[in-house]
Amino acid sequence: MKNKFIIYILCTCIAGLTSCKKFLETTPETSLTTGNAYNSASDIENAIVGAYNIFYKEYYIWDNVLLGDLRSDNAYTGGSNDQAVLPYDLLTIPAGNSRMLFDWQQLYEGIARCNIILNKIGDVTDVKLDADNRRNEIIGEASFLRAFHYFQLVKTFGGVPIELNSNSADPEKTNLARSTETEVYDQIVKDLEVAITNLPDAYGDDPSVNKVKATKGAANALMAKIWAQRSDRDYSKVLTYCNAVISSAAGYHLLENYADLFDGDHYTNDESILEVPFIANTELANWGVQLYLAPEDGWQKYCVPSKDLVAKYDSENDEVRKNANIIFINNLDWADENWNPCQDYSVYVPFNYKQKHPNAWSSGDHQYLLRLADIITLKAEAQNETGDLAGAAATLNLIRSRVQLPDVEPISKEQMKTAILDERRLELAFEGQRWDDLVRNSVAVNVMNALQEVKYTCEDGIESAPVPINYNCNNDKLICPIPQLERDANPNLTQNPGY
Repeated sequence: MKNKFIIYILCTCIAGLTSCKKFLETTPETSLTTGNAYNSASDIENAIVGAYNIFYKEYYIWDNVLLGDLRSDNAYTGGSNDQAVLPYDLLTIPAGNSRMLFDWQQLYEGIARCNIILNKIGDVTDVKLDADNRRNEIIGEASFLRAFHYFQLVKTFGGVPIELNSNSADPEKTNLARSTETEVYDQIVKDLEVAITNLPDAYGDDPSVNKVKATKGAANALMAKIWAQRSDRDYSKVLTYCNAVISSAAGYHLLENYADLFDGDHYTNDESILEVPFIANTELANWGVQLYLAPEDGWQKYCVPSKDLVAKYDSENDEVRKNANIIFINNLDWADENWNPCQDYSVYVPFNYKQKHPNAWSSGDHQYLLRLADIITLKAEAQNETGDLAGAAATLNLIRSRVQLPDVEPISKEQMKTAILDERRLELAFEGQRWDDLVRNSVAVNVMNALQEVKYTCEDGIESAPVPINYNCNNDKLICPIPQLERDANPNLTQNPGY
C-alpha cells in the first residue's frame, strides 16, 4: 500500500467565495494550540475551513469503507492480505492495530478543531462575523461536524471519552475516562439540536457549496441515523427526522438514473445531502480510489467484492446497481485467493467500482457522506419497526423502482425487515454502511457465522479444494478495540471486552 498523509484544504466550504483558487489562498487552522489567536471573523472562517479539512484525512477517504464493508459480508481484504487490513476482514483486529490508532487520532483531531471554534467564537467581536447570521451558521457547522465525528467513534469503539475542551495541557482535563455509549449519543443529540437550530437549508443557489457544507438537511439526516443506531433506539424519532429531510426546503430528490450518482459527471446533485469534493490532479485529489481499482498498475487492490455480495445482486436480478458498483476485469498480474488463485488470465475478478476514475492517486471522484436513498430506506425501516408495514413497502419501492425491480409486498414485519436490510445492502454497497446495518438489526453475528465464503491455494497451476473462511463472530467483535497506544497515554481508558 502507498501511504499518503496529505493535509488538504477544502475548496468550496465557505459561501461567497467565487473560485477554488481564491479559497486556496486562505490558510486553514491545522495546528490548534493555546497560542492560536482568534480575534477576527477571518480567524474563525479559517478555523472552520480547518474543521472541514478532516474529511480529507485517511478515515473518511478509506477506513470508513473498510470498517463498514470489509468487516461485513460485502468484501474480502485483497491488497495481498495487508497485515494491518486483513484483521478487518477476519474480525481479528488487535488493540495494537495501526489503522485503529489512525482512526481514533484523526477523529479526535476533527473534534478538537470543532471544540476550539465553539469555545473561541463567543470572544470574537468582529462585526463581520454577525453579518448575514454568519456567527450562528459557524456554530451550527462546528456542532454538526463534532457530532459527525463522535458518531464515527461511538459506533466503532462504543463509549469513548467526551472531549469538549481541546485547549488544555492539563492531564486531569485531557486524560478522560470513557463515557457510556448512551452518554456519547446524548452529546451527539445536543450538538445536532444546536446544528438544526442554526444551520440554513442552503447557503444560496450554488449546489457546489450546499452539498459540501453542513446544512439543516445534513443535521436532520444524521439525527435520523443516530437514533436508529444507538442501543436505546427510538424509531419514532427516526421517522420524524427522515421526514424532515425528505420534505426539506432544500428540495432533495432521487436521481432518475442510479448510475449517474457514481459516473463522475453528476456530483453535487439533488440526491446528495453531504459529500466530500475532490479535484483531480491537485492536492485536493482523492487518492483512495486507487486502493480499490486501477488494476493496471500491477498490484492487488483492497476491499474486493465478496462472492456473497455478487450472488446477492444476481439473485435479485439487480443488474443496474451491480454494474454501477462492481466491475469485473481479467488479465491481472497477481493471483487472487478468493477469485483466481492460479492467476488464470481468462478469469474475471471483481473490483469496487463506486468511484471510477483513480487517475494514478489523483482522482476527482467525490465521496458521499449522506445521501437521500440512505434516508429513504431508513424511513422504511422506521415505518416497519413502528408497525406501518404498508407504508414501509411503499417507501422501499421508491428505491426499487428506480433500478427496475418489482415491488415488495408487506407480508410480515420480519419479512419486511429482511427486505429492507437487503435493499440497503444493494443500494449502499461500498459506502461504509453494511456493518452498521447488520449491528443495528441484531444479525451481525448470525450473518457472519453463516457465510460460506472460501479461499483457495494453487500448486503447479492446480487450484486447491476450497478452504472455508471461519469468521468466529461474537458480540465482542461488534465494536473494535481501544487503541493500545491511547491506553498507554491515558491510564483512565478501559478496554472493550474480548480484547
